Amino acid sequence: MKFPKIYTLKEISQIIDAEFVGDESFPVLGMNEIHVVEEGDIVFVDHPKYYDKALESKATVVLINKKVDCPEGKALLISDDPFRDFNKLTRFFHPFESSNTSIAKTAQIGEGTTIQPNVFIGNQVEIGKNCVIHPNVSIYDRCVIGDNVTIHSGTVLGADAFYYKNRPEGFDKLLSGGRVVIENNVDIGASCTIDRGVTGDTTIKEGSKLDNQIQVGHDTVIGKKCLIASHVGIAGCVVIEDEVTLWGQVGVISGITIGKKAVILAQSGISKSLEGGKTYFGSPAEEAREKLKQLAHVKKIPEIFQKLKKN
Repeated sequence: MKFPKIYTLKEISQIIDAEFVGDESFPVLGMNEIHVVEEGDIVFVDHPKYYDKALESKATVVLINKKVDCPEGKALLISDDPFRDFNKLTRFFHPFESSNTSIAKTAQIGEGTTIQPNVFIGNQVEIGKNCVIHPNVSIYDRCVIGDNVTIHSGTVLGADAFYYKNRPEGFDKLLSGGRVVIENNVDIGASCTIDRGVTGDTTIKEGSKLDNQIQVGHDTVIGKKCLIASHVGIAGCVVIEDEVTLWGQVGVISGITIGKKAVILAQSGISKSLEGGKTYFGSPAEEAREKLKQLAHVKKIPEIFQKLKKN
């Protein structure tokens, strides 16, 4: 998430009422999670296990719950609760805006696009040319949709990320201030849910086709010309490279990469990153030929047991 202007370190510290370490005029350009952070951004960290990762990241400002040595060229914001204060920044820069109309006045809809009945289009949404948005689709604030996109009934774009901190009093939600970006020539089936990024973008790139009832988690990037069949569940922060095929009921764990032109057969569970150009099956998924050999051997176990018993 980039800020609408350059803020100083002191200005940011005043928004969240936090102490800072560094030049008060130090420029701050935005805020992001660790996996998408860029120079000029704020990243938050609240556990010693991840201090080094945050301090060594591309982030220029680290929102942290302990005073530590500040690396050269960076600044610190000291907070007793970085998670809470990261939410404060999200509320400040992207506050929730209610809408009492089906299509927000700030939405932009391109020439030749058809909007069917009972569609909701939120604030600052951008929809390109020659799209078809079927009935009962909900497109939340700030989503971006390219040209020649088809979205079928019941799909929701831009719901919040499933991201919580477990506190003694219950789960505390990390607010979502990111977007969903759908590039040109994408088809999205009925009753799909595509969550917005926490601070970045959940992206479906040009030419990809999604079947019905698919879940795409926050900050996931789906590459060009991918095919994703029904009932697939993709967790947050996944990278699916170009021309990948996921068949029905595939489940994908968070934070992994599936390489270009990989094919994942139905009902497989992806628990680690996979190389491109290969076909995978099973849970946990392995190369399909190897997995099928293993299953064939398993089927022979009763026969082998009977032979051993006779001997």
